Amino acid sequence: MPSENTRRIAKNTGFLYMRMLLTMGVAFYTSRVVLNALGVEDYGIYNVVGGVVAMFSFLTGMFTSATQRFLNYEMGLGNQERLKEIFSMSITLNAMIAVLIVLVSEIAGLWFINHKLVIPGDRLTAAHWVFQFSLLAMAVTIVSTPYNAVIIAHERMSAFAYIAVAECLLKLGVAVVIVFCGGDKLIIYGALLLAVAVIVRGIYTVYCKRKFHECHYKFYWNRTLFREMGTFAGWDMYGNFAFVMITQGVNMLLNMFFGPAVNASRAIAVQIQMAIQGFATNFTMAVEPRIILDYAQGKREEMLRLIFLSSKFSFLLLLLLCCPVLVETENILKIWLGQVPGYSVIFVRLILIQTLIRILQNPFHSALHAIGKMRKYQLLNGSLLLLNIPLSYVLLDQGADAPIVFVISIIMTIIVLFMLLYLLKDMIDFPVGRYIKEVLQTVVYVCICLFTLNICFIYLSQDFTNYIRFFSRVAVALEYFGCDMVCRHAIYGTENGYLLCQYRFEKVCSLIKKQMRG
Repeated sequence: MPSENTRRIAKNTGFLYMRMLLTMGVAFYTSRVVLNALGVEDYGIYNVVGGVVAMFSFLTGMFTSATQRFLNYEMGLGNQERLKEIFSMSITLNAMIAVLIVLVSEIAGLWFINHKLVIPGDRLTAAHWVFQFSLLAMAVTIVSTPYNAVIIAHERMSAFAYIAVAECLLKLGVAVVIVFCGGDKLIIYGALLLAVAVIVRGIYTVYCKRKFHECHYKFYWNRTLFREMGTFAGWDMYGNFAFVMITQGVNMLLNMFFGPAVNASRAIAVQIQMAIQGFATNFTMAVEPRIILDYAQGKREEMLRLIFLSSKFSFLLLLLLCCPVLVETENILKIWLGQVPGYSVIFVRLILIQTLIRILQNPFHSALHAIGKMRKYQLLNGSLLLLNIPLSYVLLDQGADAPIVFVISIIMTIIVLFMLLYLLKDMIDFPVGRYIKEVLQTVVYVCICLFTLNICFIYLSQDFTNYIRFFSRVAVALEYFGCDMVCRHAIYGTENGYLLCQYRFEKVCSLIKKQMRG
């Protein structure tokens, strides 16, 4: 029978999936409305200017992950008074970070917009307004992010589901308003999104104050706690900085070499990535607090089981979602957007491949947060990620086309994956060989099968409708086998799970044969 922890993870994952299903539909429709209302150029300007603010967001999560980690750890030890101290300390630190970001952004951010970005002269004033609105929204978010950490630490994922739905509905309202309003639509859009950010953060704050006893702020300062959280967060900040640079830094490079229209294409690709990735990362989000608690309580085997389960299941779930998008990217974008900016198709396909590889890493991050030894991990991880920027610049400067930046990111993501494996081996004697056999081997087999069947049927079938029907059914069948293997191993153990999966695999083969005959 599944344990209480398994049931809790399943319940939390269910809430997160409900959130994702509801918000994804609204978000996709909202993007289409906003793109058509603003136009490709203004949509690209909003994303690249917002990206300038986001470049400083590596400070945003500086103490968020630290807060969650320390809260989870103290929960495992049952220290209630310590929880209050950690929360109050995190609010104080986040407020200091917010002030710092505003000051730095007003100087460096405006200079970058005025002198480095490619923005038409008649839209520069609108870009400045968008920058200020985005900066204020970030400041509000930073101050209140400890409330998010508390919700995750307490595993109250239902709150995320309901609040996220409310946020999406508000953004849908914003999209409708800018369609019918007069004046500069880009400025109005930025102002309304700021209002949405303030409302949503207010909801998080009120909910946490009512539900959790530690969420009542009182100024608290402890030098020892500051050093502990600061050391953890400081190295986490470097990793966040690296991640922001490979996302927003690459976005800036694309603007400098190709203009705002390419930024619109990248924004579309990123939105599809975030929507699809969310289905898989929701599972990781539900598992992470449990990994930290198991480590704090000395339950090593339980922690390893959750890492293996999360890594494999997240990948297989994401693969199932990526398959139809990778095959029919162009048609999906035409149906969704109407007008498809150039590079959008290739950007979507490359970024989804990178996401499939990166999703395998998520449980490793949770394990490293549980251990708390962030120095070596963030130095290696951040440095490898930062190599994307100079490599991309050199190749773009030599005349390479825009998709090369995503190719570089894919290569670096693969390198980081294996680096994490051997880093964990050094820290907690992580069974790398077992991981390769139970996780990587399974996902590689499934990918090879899907790719082979895809290629074969392209050459065998001239009927597009039958092709899509066949491929979809085979993908589901293979995913059913892969996900079933994960679940059986998690519940029944490796040996018994394998026997049950073998039986399931025979049924899958029978299904595929029927499809081929039909």
